[in-house]
Amino acid sequence: MSEITFRTDIGADRAKVHEALNTHDGLTGWWTTGVNRDGEILLLDFPQIPEPFRLRRDRADKEEIVWTSIGAFPPHWSGTVITWQLTDTADGSGTRVDFRHAGFADDDPGLAHTADTWGQLMDRLKKYAESGTPQPFFAF
Repeated sequence: MSEITFRTDIGADRAKVHEALNTHDGLTGWWTTGVNRDGEILLLDFPQIPEPFRLRRDRADKEEIVWTSIGAFPPHWSGTVITWQLTDTADGSGTRVDFRHAGFADDDPGLAHTADTWGQLMDRLKKYAESGTPQPFFAF
């Protein structure tokens, strides 16, 4: 199975990064303005996508956030697992985010596009957590 990984150091405390990954305002600040929740299920809408991405929040403590894709869309995400490990940066001035999106088929033709999008999203997460200024990647 294939996976996407990124390490990003963010000049914000862990509580701010955690908030950006776990709240409506946080997620709409860097990812998409189409965020809804049904209990522990995140429903993420995107422009020109026929149905929301469905991500089950399996864990959301201060050190680790884990989501599992449970929706049928996008098909190549079904059953994949997204993990965010939050630790202090080496110099203690911020938060290190070790991101992993795992469980893709080795021959998944959408993997490169997904990896590119996650790279851009990690940059948006960093900018939002550091500045507090919303700049969602998908706004509609």
